[in-house]
Amino acid sequence: MKYLLVMGLVLVVFWIWRHNRETERGEAAPARQPAPQKPGTAVTEIVACEVCGVHLPKTEALIGNKGVYCSDAHRRQAGG
Repeated sequence: MKYLLVMGLVLVVFWIWRHNRETERGEAAPARQPAPQKPGTAVTEIVACEVCGVHLPKTEALIGNKGVYCSDAHRRQAGG
């Protein structure tokens, strides 16, 4: 039984050593890329209000002279 435990420990140490070598040389698996978008789904652009910084879809934002705003009050406050 103790030989199985020692053998398992040796295998774990070997795996860790080998994994670290591959990472240092850049041979590890490449970073995951975002999944491709399904056809027919639209991408919504997100913008930030110039006054309060809240993020909202561009389709819901109010566009002024000096930027985009989340409400009419913020648009008037900024003078835009």
